[in-house]
Amino acid sequence: MSIAERLPDTPARRRVALAGAALVWVAAYQVNGWIWDRILYDAAGLDPADRLTETIHFFCYDTVKITLLLTGIIFVVTVLRSWMSIERTRALLGGRREGAGNVMAAGLGVITPFCSCSAVPAFIGFVAAGVPIGVTLSFLIASPLVNEIAIGLLFTLFGWKVTALYIAAGLLIAIGAGWVLGRLGVQRWVEPFVFETRLGGQVIDSTAGLTPGQRVQMGVEEVGTILRKIWPYLLLGIGVGALIHGWAPEDFFTTYAGPGNAFGVVVAVAIGVPLYSNAAGIMPLVQALHEKGLPMGTLLAFLMSVVALSLPEMILLRRVLKPQLLATFIAVVATGITAVGYTFNLILT
Repeated sequence: MSIAERLPDTPARRRVALAGAALVWVAAYQVNGWIWDRILYDAAGLDPADRLTETIHFFCYDTVKITLLLTGIIFVVTVLRSWMSIERTRALLGGRREGAGNVMAAGLGVITPFCSCSAVPAFIGFVAAGVPIGVTLSFLIASPLVNEIAIGLLFTLFGWKVTALYIAAGLLIAIGAGWVLGRLGVQRWVEPFVFETRLGGQVIDSTAGLTPGQRVQMGVEEVGTILRKIWPYLLLGIGVGALIHGWAPEDFFTTYAGPGNAFGVVVAVAIGVPLYSNAAGIMPLVQALHEKGLPMGTLLAFLMSVVALSLPEMILLRRVLKPQLLATFIAVVATGITAVGYTFNLILT
Protein backbone atom coordinates (compact mmCIF):
# COMPACT_ATOMS: atom_id res chain seq x y z
CA MET A 1 0.00 0.00 0.00
CA SER A 2 1.42 3.39 -1.01
CA ILE A 3 1.88 6.36 1.29
CA ALA A 4 -0.87 8.24 -0.48
CA GLU A 5 -3.33 5.38 0.12
CA ARG A 6 -2.68 4.74 3.78
CA LEU A 7 -2.11 8.19 5.29
CA PRO A 8 -5.02 10.41 6.36
CA ASP A 9 -4.90 14.14 5.66
CA THR A 10 -6.58 15.97 8.53
CA PRO A 11 -5.36 19.59 8.63
CA ALA A 12 -6.61 20.39 12.13
CA ARG A 13 -5.01 17.33 13.73
CA ARG A 14 -1.85 17.90 11.75
CA ARG A 15 -1.50 21.48 12.99
CA VAL A 16 -2.13 20.46 16.59
CA ALA A 17 0.33 17.56 16.36
CA LEU A 18 3.03 19.73 14.78
CA ALA A 19 2.57 22.47 17.38
CA GLY A 20 2.71 19.93 20.21
CA ALA A 21 5.79 18.24 18.78
CA ALA A 22 7.53 21.59 18.35
CA LEU A 23 6.83 22.54 21.98
CA VAL A 24 8.14 19.19 23.22
CA TRP A 25 11.25 19.59 21.06
CA VAL A 26 12.01 23.08 22.37
CA ALA A 27 11.41 22.04 25.98
CA ALA A 28 13.63 18.97 25.65
CA TYR A 29 16.42 21.01 24.06
CA GLN A 30 16.25 23.66 26.79
CA VAL A 31 16.30 21.29 29.78
CA ASN A 32 18.80 18.79 28.36
CA GLY A 33 21.84 20.16 30.18
CA TRP A 34 19.91 20.78 33.42
CA ILE A 35 18.62 17.18 33.51
CA TRP A 36 22.09 15.65 33.07
CA ASP A 37 23.46 17.96 35.77
CA ARG A 38 20.80 16.68 38.17
CA ILE A 39 21.33 13.02 37.21
CA LEU A 40 25.12 12.94 37.27
CA TYR A 41 26.02 15.54 39.89
CA ASP A 42 23.08 15.46 42.31
CA ALA A 43 21.61 11.96 42.03
CA ALA A 44 24.81 10.03 41.25
CA GLY A 45 27.06 12.29 43.31
CA LEU A 46 29.81 12.49 40.67
CA ASP A 47 32.47 15.18 40.89
CA PRO A 48 31.99 17.76 38.07
CA ALA A 49 35.74 18.44 38.02
CA ASP A 50 36.66 14.78 37.49
CA ARG A 51 37.80 13.89 33.95
CA LEU A 52 35.68 10.75 33.80
CA THR A 53 32.61 12.66 34.93
CA GLU A 54 33.30 15.34 32.36
CA THR A 55 33.56 12.69 29.64
CA ILE A 56 30.31 11.01 30.70
CA HIS A 57 28.47 14.34 30.89
CA PHE A 58 29.73 15.36 27.44
CA PHE A 59 28.62 12.05 25.93
CA CYS A 60 25.13 12.08 27.50
CA TYR A 61 24.45 15.75 26.87
CA ASP A 62 25.69 15.74 23.26
CA THR A 63 23.90 12.50 22.39
CA VAL A 64 20.56 14.02 23.31
CA LYS A 65 21.38 17.43 21.82
CA ILE A 66 22.60 16.10 18.47
CA THR A 67 19.68 13.66 18.25
CA LEU A 68 17.21 16.50 18.82
CA LEU A 69 18.94 18.68 16.23
CA LEU A 70 18.96 15.85 13.72
CA THR A 71 15.28 15.12 14.31
CA GLY A 72 14.27 18.70 13.66
CA ILE A 73 16.58 19.26 10.71
CA ILE A 74 15.77 15.98 8.94
CA PHE A 75 12.03 16.50 9.36
CA VAL A 76 12.00 20.04 7.98
CA VAL A 77 14.36 19.25 5.10
CA THR A 78 12.42 16.13 4.09
CA VAL A 79 9.13 18.02 3.93
CA LEU A 80 10.75 20.75 1.83
CA ARG A 81 12.56 18.20 -0.33
CA SER A 82 9.29 16.42 -1.17
CA TRP A 83 8.63 19.20 -3.68
CA MET A 84 12.00 18.79 -5.42
CA SER A 85 12.52 15.45 -7.15
CA ILE A 86 15.47 14.06 -9.05
CA GLU A 87 13.45 14.36 -12.27
CA ARG A 88 12.81 18.07 -11.70
CA THR A 89 16.45 18.63 -10.84
CA ARG A 90 17.59 16.85 -13.98
CA ALA A 91 15.11 18.83 -16.12
CA LEU A 92 16.48 22.12 -14.77
CA LEU A 93 20.08 21.13 -15.53
CA GLY A 94 19.50 19.71 -18.99
CA GLY A 95 20.92 21.79 -21.81
CA ARG A 96 22.87 24.14 -19.56
CA ARG A 97 26.32 25.20 -20.66
CA GLU A 98 29.36 24.98 -18.45
CA GLY A 99 29.90 27.98 -16.21
CA ALA A 100 26.27 28.99 -15.74
CA GLY A 101 25.40 25.31 -15.55
CA ASN A 102 27.99 24.72 -12.80
CA VAL A 103 26.54 27.58 -10.75
CA MET A 104 22.99 26.30 -11.16
CA ALA A 105 24.03 22.71 -10.45
CA ALA A 106 25.81 23.71 -7.24
CA GLY A 107 22.79 25.74 -6.13
CA LEU A 108 20.48 22.81 -6.82
CA GLY A 109 22.85 20.56 -4.90
CA VAL A 110 22.20 22.71 -1.83
CA ILE A 111 18.40 22.70 -2.07
CA THR A 112 18.22 19.01 -3.05
CA PRO A 113 20.38 17.69 -0.24
CA PHE A 114 21.00 14.09 -1.19
CA CYS A 115 23.63 12.37 0.90
CA SER A 116 26.89 11.44 -0.79
CA CYS A 117 25.70 7.93 -1.63
CA SER A 118 22.19 8.81 -2.83
CA ALA A 119 23.68 11.53 -5.05
CA VAL A 120 25.42 8.85 -7.13
CA PRO A 121 22.21 7.51 -8.77
CA ALA A 122 21.28 11.13 -9.52
CA PHE A 123 24.69 11.53 -11.15
CA ILE A 124 23.95 8.58 -13.44
CA GLY A 125 20.56 10.00 -14.34
CA PHE A 126 21.95 13.44 -15.15
CA VAL A 127 24.73 12.06 -17.38
CA ALA A 128 22.27 9.77 -19.14
CA ALA A 129 19.99 12.76 -19.79
CA GLY A 130 22.80 14.64 -21.52
CA VAL A 131 23.81 17.03 -18.74
CA PRO A 132 27.51 18.00 -19.23
CA ILE A 133 29.84 15.97 -17.05
CA GLY A 134 31.38 19.02 -15.37
CA VAL A 135 27.95 20.42 -14.51
CA THR A 136 26.88 17.05 -13.13
CA LEU A 137 30.02 16.84 -10.99
CA SER A 138 29.24 20.28 -9.50
CA PHE A 139 25.92 18.84 -8.32
CA LEU A 140 27.60 15.67 -7.07
CA ILE A 141 30.05 17.72 -4.98
CA ALA A 142 27.62 20.33 -3.65
CA SER A 143 24.85 17.97 -2.60
CA PRO A 144 26.71 16.22 0.24
CA LEU A 145 29.26 19.00 0.86
CA VAL A 146 26.82 21.82 1.60
CA ASN A 147 24.95 19.45 3.84
CA GLU A 148 21.73 20.59 5.53
CA ILE A 149 22.62 18.74 8.72
CA ALA A 150 26.09 20.27 8.79
CA ILE A 151 24.59 23.71 8.20
CA GLY A 152 22.12 23.32 11.04
CA LEU A 153 24.69 21.97 13.47
CA LEU A 154 27.33 24.56 12.51
CA PHE A 155 24.84 27.37 13.04
CA THR A 156 23.86 26.00 16.43
CA LEU A 157 27.41 25.37 17.61
CA PHE A 158 29.45 28.16 16.00
CA GLY A 159 27.05 30.88 14.82
CA TRP A 160 26.01 32.40 11.51
CA LYS A 161 29.39 33.75 10.38
CA VAL A 162 31.10 30.35 10.36
CA THR A 163 28.01 28.80 8.78
CA ALA A 164 27.88 31.44 6.03
CA LEU A 165 31.57 30.93 5.24
CA TYR A 166 31.03 27.18 5.13
CA ILE A 167 28.15 27.52 2.64
CA ALA A 168 30.02 30.01 0.45
CA ALA A 169 33.18 27.89 0.43
CA GLY A 170 31.24 24.72 -0.36
CA LEU A 171 29.55 26.39 -3.33
CA LEU A 172 32.87 27.74 -4.60
CA ILE A 173 34.48 24.30 -4.36
CA ALA A 174 31.56 22.65 -6.17
CA ILE A 175 31.45 25.26 -8.92
CA GLY A 176 35.22 25.48 -9.37
CA ALA A 177 35.94 21.76 -9.19
CA GLY A 178 33.08 20.92 -11.55
CA TRP A 179 34.25 23.54 -14.04
CA VAL A 180 37.88 22.36 -13.88
CA LEU A 181 36.90 18.71 -14.30
CA GLY A 182 34.64 19.61 -17.20
CA ARG A 183 37.41 21.54 -18.94
CA LEU A 184 39.72 18.53 -18.56
CA GLY A 185 37.39 16.49 -20.76
CA VAL A 186 36.96 13.79 -18.15
CA GLN A 187 33.84 12.36 -19.81
CA ARG A 188 36.18 9.88 -21.53
CA TRP A 189 36.80 8.38 -18.10
CA VAL A 190 33.13 7.66 -17.38
CA GLU A 191 32.15 4.02 -17.78
CA PRO A 192 30.35 3.56 -21.14
CA PHE A 193 27.19 2.01 -19.66
CA VAL A 194 26.38 5.30 -17.87
CA PHE A 195 25.72 7.05 -21.17
CA GLU A 196 23.42 4.21 -22.21
CA THR A 197 21.27 4.40 -19.09
CA ARG A 198 17.72 5.60 -19.78
CA LEU A 199 15.48 6.74 -16.97
CA GLY A 200 13.00 8.75 -19.02
CA GLY A 201 10.57 5.88 -19.25
CA GLN A 202 10.51 5.37 -15.52
CA VAL A 203 9.29 8.27 -13.42
CA ILE A 204 11.17 8.53 -10.12
CA ASP A 205 8.98 11.34 -8.77
CA SER A 206 7.11 9.37 -6.10
CA THR A 207 6.14 12.54 -4.24
CA ALA A 208 3.99 14.08 -6.96
CA GLY A 209 0.44 14.75 -5.86
CA LEU A 210 0.95 14.10 -2.15
CA THR A 211 -1.11 16.15 0.28
CA PRO A 212 0.51 18.29 3.02
CA GLY A 213 -0.39 15.64 5.59
CA GLN A 214 1.34 12.94 3.61
CA ARG A 215 4.44 15.09 3.20
CA VAL A 216 4.54 15.54 6.98
CA GLN A 217 4.30 11.78 7.40
CA MET A 218 7.19 11.38 4.96
CA GLY A 219 9.21 13.66 7.21
CA VAL A 220 8.40 11.55 10.25
CA GLU A 221 9.33 8.33 8.46
CA GLU A 222 12.57 9.84 7.14
CA VAL A 223 13.63 10.83 10.65
CA GLY A 224 13.24 7.24 11.79
CA THR A 225 14.94 5.81 8.72
CA ILE A 226 18.00 8.07 8.88
CA LEU A 227 18.45 7.78 12.63
CA ARG A 228 18.34 3.98 12.38
CA LYS A 229 21.06 4.08 9.71
CA ILE A 230 23.43 6.53 11.38
CA TRP A 231 23.07 5.88 15.10
CA PRO A 232 26.24 3.73 15.37
CA TYR A 233 28.28 6.45 13.67
CA LEU A 234 26.56 9.11 15.74
CA LEU A 235 27.44 7.38 19.00
CA LEU A 236 30.95 6.64 17.79
CA GLY A 237 31.52 10.27 16.83
CA ILE A 238 30.16 11.56 20.12
CA GLY A 239 32.18 8.96 22.01
CA VAL A 240 35.40 9.98 20.33
CA GLY A 241 34.52 13.61 20.92
CA ALA A 242 33.87 12.91 24.60
CA LEU A 243 37.21 11.16 25.00
CA ILE A 244 39.01 14.03 23.33
CA HIS A 245 37.05 16.52 25.38
CA GLY A 246 37.91 14.87 28.66
CA TRP A 247 41.19 13.01 28.15
CA ALA A 248 43.21 14.10 25.13
CA PRO A 249 46.30 16.14 25.99
CA GLU A 250 45.92 19.81 25.21
CA ASP A 251 49.01 19.90 23.01
CA PHE A 252 48.39 16.72 20.98
CA PHE A 253 46.18 18.23 18.27
CA THR A 254 47.81 21.65 18.34
CA THR A 255 51.12 19.93 17.59
CA TYR A 256 49.94 18.12 14.46
CA ALA A 257 47.10 20.31 13.17
CA GLY A 258 47.25 23.46 15.28
CA PRO A 259 48.18 27.00 14.29
CA GLY A 260 51.86 26.26 14.90
CA ASN A 261 51.96 23.62 12.16
CA ALA A 262 52.04 25.03 8.64
CA PHE A 263 50.77 21.70 7.29
CA GLY A 264 47.91 21.39 9.78
CA VAL A 265 45.18 21.78 7.14
CA VAL A 266 46.88 19.23 4.88
CA VAL A 267 47.05 16.76 7.76
CA ALA A 268 43.36 17.33 8.58
CA VAL A 269 42.27 16.76 4.97
CA ALA A 270 44.51 13.71 4.61
CA ILE A 271 42.81 12.16 7.66
CA GLY A 272 39.32 13.19 6.58
CA VAL A 273 39.40 11.88 3.00
CA PRO A 274 39.51 8.14 3.83
CA LEU A 275 37.47 8.53 7.02
CA TYR A 276 33.86 7.37 6.75
CA SER A 277 31.35 9.38 8.72
CA ASN A 278 28.64 11.95 8.15
CA ALA A 279 27.94 15.45 9.36
CA ALA A 280 26.03 14.22 12.39
CA GLY A 281 28.68 11.73 13.42
CA ILE A 282 31.66 14.01 12.84
CA MET A 283 30.26 17.23 14.33
CA PRO A 284 30.80 16.24 17.99
CA LEU A 285 34.43 15.54 17.14
CA VAL A 286 34.72 18.92 15.42
CA GLN A 287 33.25 20.61 18.49
CA ALA A 288 35.62 18.82 20.84
CA LEU A 289 38.65 19.66 18.69
CA HIS A 290 37.56 23.30 18.54
CA GLU A 291 37.49 23.40 22.33
CA LYS A 292 41.04 22.04 22.30
CA GLY A 293 42.18 25.06 20.31
CA LEU A 294 42.30 23.86 16.69
CA PRO A 295 41.80 26.67 14.15
CA MET A 296 38.33 26.87 12.63
CA GLY A 297 39.66 26.68 9.08
CA THR A 298 41.44 23.42 9.84
CA LEU A 299 38.28 22.00 11.42
CA LEU A 300 36.06 23.03 8.51
CA ALA A 301 38.54 21.52 6.04
CA PHE A 302 38.40 18.29 8.05
CA LEU A 303 34.59 18.37 8.09
CA MET A 304 34.36 19.04 4.36
CA SER A 305 36.77 16.28 3.46
CA VAL A 306 34.76 13.78 5.49
CA VAL A 307 31.30 14.66 4.12
CA ALA A 308 32.35 15.35 0.50
CA LEU A 309 34.71 12.42 -0.05
CA SER A 310 33.25 9.60 2.01
CA LEU A 311 34.50 6.06 1.45
CA PRO A 312 31.06 4.61 0.53
CA GLU A 313 30.60 7.34 -2.07
CA MET A 314 33.99 6.56 -3.59
CA ILE A 315 33.09 2.87 -3.75
CA LEU A 316 29.81 3.66 -5.50
CA LEU A 317 31.45 6.15 -7.83
CA ARG A 318 33.99 3.54 -8.90
CA ARG A 319 31.10 1.66 -10.47
CA VAL A 320 30.49 4.53 -12.87
CA LEU A 321 33.87 6.32 -13.05
CA LYS A 322 37.14 4.91 -14.29
CA PRO A 323 40.08 5.06 -11.86
CA GLN A 324 41.61 8.05 -13.68
CA LEU A 325 38.52 10.19 -13.15
CA LEU A 326 37.97 8.97 -9.60
CA ALA A 327 41.54 9.90 -8.65
CA THR A 328 41.23 13.27 -10.42
CA PHE A 329 37.91 13.95 -8.70
CA ILE A 330 39.40 13.27 -5.25
CA ALA A 331 42.51 15.34 -6.00
CA VAL A 332 40.63 18.38 -7.30
CA VAL A 333 38.07 18.43 -4.48
CA ALA A 334 40.70 17.80 -1.80
CA THR A 335 42.84 20.62 -3.21
CA GLY A 336 39.88 23.00 -3.08
CA ILE A 337 39.08 22.01 0.50
CA THR A 338 42.70 22.49 1.54
CA ALA A 339 42.76 25.97 0.01
CA VAL A 340 39.54 26.84 1.82
CA GLY A 341 41.00 25.63 5.11
CA TYR A 342 44.03 27.89 4.84
CA THR A 343 41.86 30.82 3.74
CA PHE A 344 39.51 30.36 6.68
CA ASN A 345 42.43 30.23 9.09
CA LEU A 346 43.47 33.67 7.81
CA ILE A 347 39.96 35.11 7.90
CA LEU A 348 38.87 33.69 11.27
CA THR A 349 42.00 34.45 13.30
